[in-house]
Amino acid sequence: QVQVVESGGGLVQPGGSLRLSCAASGRLFSIANIEWHRQAPGKQRELVAEITRSGNTNYVDSVKGRFTISRDNAKNTVYLQMNSLKPEDTAVYYCNVHYLTNDHWGQGTQVTVSS
Repeated sequence: QVQVVESGGGLVQPGGSLRLSCAASGRLFSIANIEWHRQAPGKQRELVAEITRSGNTNYVDSVKGRFTISRDNAKNTVYLQMNSLKPEDTAVYYCNVHYLTNDHWGQGTQVTVSS
């Protein structure tokens, strides 16, 4: 079945950058909508960014201008470029590969922004 693996998380200082990757197996990646979610301790999981199969993108207000989501269908991979990171960006980041009838979640990757 579809497998989703996030990578690229780590510890970074405020103002720094990270690029997260979401690699997915499956023959239908190119028609899937891809979402990045995050969950901070004590908080609900929130949608951070999404990219549709046609390439349209949306972002939560708190990351607009700082984060960029993109996809490379040839590699079955979606990226989340995160710039100007803030401590409040600290969370586990999850990738969801969404087809019309199914969601396929990865295991998450930890992002910690701290001095």
